[in-house]
Amino acid sequence: MLDLTRIAQRTLETEPYSWAEIDGLYSPEDAAALAAEYPRDHFKTLSGNDGEKEYLYEARSLLALGADEASFPRELSPAWRQLANDLVAPGYREAMSRLTGLDLTEAPIEANVYHYGPGSSLGPHLDMPIKRVTHVLYFNDAWNADDGGCLSILRSKDAKDVAARVLPLVGSSAALVRSDRSWHAVERVAESCRKSRRCVTITFYSPGSVSPMWPPGDETPLHRYVDPDEKETGKAQPASWVRKLFGLGSR
Repeated sequence: MLDLTRIAQRTLETEPYSWAEIDGLYSPEDAAALAAEYPRDHFKTLSGNDGEKEYLYEARSLLALGADEASFPRELSPAWRQLANDLVAPGYREAMSRLTGLDLTEAPIEANVYHYGPGSSLGPHLDMPIKRVTHVLYFNDAWNADDGGCLSILRSKDAKDVAARVLPLVGSSAALVRSDRSWHAVERVAESCRKSRRCVTITFYSPGSVSPMWPPGDETPLHRYVDPDEKETGKAQPASWVRKLFGLGSR
């Protein structure tokens, strides 16, 4: 499903640090399926201020740290199970190693699915030193930049010191090599936005790391995520409109 050549043949930007925007990761058919069948199950709400950043978003495990199969696979569509399989395959690690110039072939990975609903954000921060590389995949079929929700590549910890913005459009992604300069943030999603900003973050960790997202003994209640427009209508919107967007039939 993943077009690994798009990753392996990309060259990292050097300003303001080592990062890359990579698009065209899926065929139109696969992009439509992934957008339409985005997971809604087994999410937890995370909010607070850890001293460096404020944050508010919903998270679900796709691949537990070090796991070789998807979390809660029965809740995932065939397209999403295939994406999880692609992420644990050697080819993906090799492509990311070629992109970054780092040997990631044995690095433990974790993948989490996110909904950033209205009012959600992730303030300017540096990733923890245990995180070597982060690759963020996006899954919105359309997005208005005026609604916020973009990834900000920052020159400093100042949220206004923006070097680049990445919209969360399906097929696009951003890879960040962790350093003491790799400041980034997720802009606050407008309260008026009726859909969530949707992404999966794949993190390559140092050996022996423990997941900060799912620490041992975590008993946070899990729930289904519902967009504001679905709350108002009382039912989920049909996925057919996403397929129409790409001019596809049923899958």
